[in-house]
Amino acid sequence: MSTKSNDLNNIRNTRLSSLLGRTAAAVFLAAAGTVGLYAQQSAGVAPSLPAIDLKASLAAPLNLSVPDEIGYSSSVGSVETANAELFNLSSSADQPPPRRRYGRPNYNDSRTNADGSPKYDFYGGGGFGVPTGGTHNYLTTGWGIQVGGGRNFNKKFALNLGFDFDHFGFQTATLNNQLAIYNNSVLAANFSQLGGNTHIWSFTLNPTYTFYNSDSTGAYVVAGVGFYHKVANFTTPTVGEFLSPFFGLVEEEVNQTIDSYTSNAPGFSLGIGGTYKFSRFANQRFYAEARYVFIDNQSRSFSFGDANGNGFNVFPQNSAKTTYIPVKFGIRF
Repeated sequence: MSTKSNDLNNIRNTRLSSLLGRTAAAVFLAAAGTVGLYAQQSAGVAPSLPAIDLKASLAAPLNLSVPDEIGYSSSVGSVETANAELFNLSSSADQPPPRRRYGRPNYNDSRTNADGSPKYDFYGGGGFGVPTGGTHNYLTTGWGIQVGGGRNFNKKFALNLGFDFDHFGFQTATLNNQLAIYNNSVLAANFSQLGGNTHIWSFTLNPTYTFYNSDSTGAYVVAGVGFYHKVANFTTPTVGEFLSPFFGLVEEEVNQTIDSYTSNAPGFSLGIGGTYKFSRFANQRFYAEARYVFIDNQSRSFSFGDANGNGFNVFPQNSAKTTYIPVKFGIRF
């Protein structure tokens, strides 16, 4: 028993000695720290700042109220503050300046209309013509050309002056009939064969309305009124002589006109056309156009004329009313 009691006392004494040693060490360290801080203050070294608890600072609620020192003191400032707090967007003081209104761009100058279209229009092309109605009884399909130009008032409406030339041949039955008239009439001609042609040239004023227009394509209607000159020529082959720089005097068969008729009359036309731009930024356009043309010729009767040949008219068809459809292709710019 005595041995166990001694062991317990030894353990207690050991623990007590350890605790006293730790306490003494803590007191020594605290004293050393105090002396060091005092030495830093004496030497002019700034003491370290106390630690800041960021977690506690961030957890604190934010005060969003307007501080008294920056509040508005004037009545105007008070109204503005009230409008801002109530989101009063009707207040003119809080609104930006009104937006500027932009209309269509105005390109108006000496060559361009206000809508961007060119003021002047020029065109040229060619194609073919098809006789219709009674005209088809004596004329065949031919060829034609046209040129013109004028004023574009805007993208929709234009007024052009045009020149057209249309050339037609004669039906075979018409030539045979005329050949019989020349050979068996009072003329007593002795023609072996007969040829000929009719051509019509005109100057017309053409109002044009474009009813469809996109970046690349367009469509329009066109009307025309003007003066038409119609000519019929009958020819027979003959031998002609001409001077060649290499062979001297040379004989060659040529067509000689033996009879000719003219007729002048007003005419009208109505048609439709389409355009295609080579590029959306280009002014040049390919066009195709077809019209119906009516010429109000005044009919003259068939006659061999008087003894002097006055009033001779063995081809009254030339003075008959004329209708045909010219189809033209070309370039507008």
